[in-house]
Amino acid sequence: MTAGHHLVVEGLHASAGGKAVVKGVDLSVSGGEVHVVMGPNGSGKSTLAHALMGRPGTTVTGGSIRLDGLELVGIPAWRRARAGLFLALQQPIEVPGVLLDAVMAEALAPDGSEEPTAERTPAGIEDRLRREAAAIGFDERFLRRALNVDLSGGERKRNEVLQLGVLRPPFCVLDEIDSGLDVDAVRAVARRIESATEEWGLGVVAVTHFHRLLRVLRADRVHVLVEGRIVASGGPELAEELEHTGYAAY
Repeated sequence: MTAGHHLVVEGLHASAGGKAVVKGVDLSVSGGEVHVVMGPNGSGKSTLAHALMGRPGTTVTGGSIRLDGLELVGIPAWRRARAGLFLALQQPIEVPGVLLDAVMAEALAPDGSEEPTAERTPAGIEDRLRREAAAIGFDERFLRRALNVDLSGGERKRNEVLQLGVLRPPFCVLDEIDSGLDVDAVRAVARRIESATEEWGLGVVAVTHFHRLLRVLRADRVHVLVEGRIVASGGPELAEELEHTGYAAY
């Protein structure tokens, strides 16, 4: 993957549990850029992330989400994933009986329009899993477990980033990837994501209410989400301001 990909969100409205939560969000993210969406609890950050990915239970009621010109609204999450969008969940679930390497093999299986490559063989996937595990300090013995089974919350988050590194999508949405992680884990995860923006031009939408992620992951743009709307946007200095003042001004 190279930079040149674009994710464009225009006038996005979304509801969850029958309640309007996202109320007209505009974002434009290019490959290699990191856009951070910050806001207080209940501002709609996770609903925004779920609306982008098409997670069941979240309904887009208006607006557009386009990845390289492809309209994502109305198509299921698996097709959005095939198109190149990855969601790192805030609370990854256990999938008993399904091994991690099997999930990666299925996700990387050619769809008929792609030529098979050595990296997509079982040996190639195993090699990529081991390399990504080493990069983020993920214990290799977890690679042989069913997906997330008996892992701590922090290890599940590392597992999400490991999968991101193996799949190498053009864009990822990080739903509070730093919550539940200790300082060392946040640093390891943020460094891997930061390197991916240069390695294959990964575009990032990171939703969080913590500032510590940005001590390693360099933001190109910071957006403040309050009551489902972006009320301010700026550079990394905006996150620094929020660290000192909080959200009271918004």
